[in-house]
Amino acid sequence: MIPLRDNIPSKNVPIVNTIIIGINIVIYLAELTQGESLTSFIYMYGLVPARYSIPEITAYFSIGQQLFSFISFMFLHGSFLHILGNMWMLYIFGDNIEGRLGAFRYLIFYLLCGMASGCSHLFFNLHSTAPVIGASGSIAGVMGAYFLLYPNAKILSLVPVLFIPFFFEIPAFIFLGFWFVLQFFNAALSHGSSSVIAWWAHIGGFLFGMLFLKLLTLIPSDSMSDKIRTSTAKKKSHRLQIIRPAASGSDDNLYGIIRTTPFEALKGTRKIVNIPQGFQKKLFRVFIPPGMKEGNIIRLKGLGKEMENGKKSDLFLKVEIIS
Repeated sequence: MIPLRDNIPSKNVPIVNTIIIGINIVIYLAELTQGESLTSFIYMYGLVPARYSIPEITAYFSIGQQLFSFISFMFLHGSFLHILGNMWMLYIFGDNIEGRLGAFRYLIFYLLCGMASGCSHLFFNLHSTAPVIGASGSIAGVMGAYFLLYPNAKILSLVPVLFIPFFFEIPAFIFLGFWFVLQFFNAALSHGSSSVIAWWAHIGGFLFGMLFLKLLTLIPSDSMSDKIRTSTAKKKSHRLQIIRPAASGSDDNLYGIIRTTPFEALKGTRKIVNIPQGFQKKLFRVFIPPGMKEGNIIRLKGLGKEMENGKKSDLFLKVEIIS
């Protein structure tokens, strides 16, 4: 399953989440310049459990270096696919958590989740000399928070079957719950053997993410985050939207809802809508003309259900303006 997006629109541009993604990309590019020094670079700034458990190794590092690794390791990645997968998951789930916590609390939350995931890996791999790197522990915390906040959200996922793409909407509690169980399964299989993936970091990050969410929501939002929230209100809604058309009585036509922002309603916009048709979910382009108002109707000819005469009825989309 490849997640494409969720159906919970973020009302604000996720400034901190975007900056975190940018920092990860810049640091990965810096890794590519290390050449033959990359291995020593990873051992210095990655999280190596043996550095904390074996006195002979600990003696080579200062207290500052030991503490800094608990932060630096979460910004390093081992390959292009590694960082691509992590940043994509952060892009999908992080904006909603930042929107809920605000900029400052989200930054603290992200870093705490990363450090907690590192501690989880350290606890279960105390004498390992293999460095752990990657943002997946922090992102697991973000996913844990999402699991609590939006369990009934839908995750639009791409499932390729024999090279044929199928799109499915999967409830968040199923998508994230399956992911979490999979981490436990892999952690159990890798017990006592070396693994290139820090499964316990994922598990710890997910659980601590739920805990930190509960704790940080008890702290009032700061005035700076409130100002950022106001100034970063989104002008545009999701370009890709999922339409669930329904019939109305004996009417052959179908009816659905398309969402847009006040800015888009005023200026006009184009959307890509995903409309289920039997076992398939087809994509269509929809133009929302400028000057639309709440409740206006957009008619899509021939996109309704098949009638007895073999012709297709129409699909009528009601415009809903979200603020």
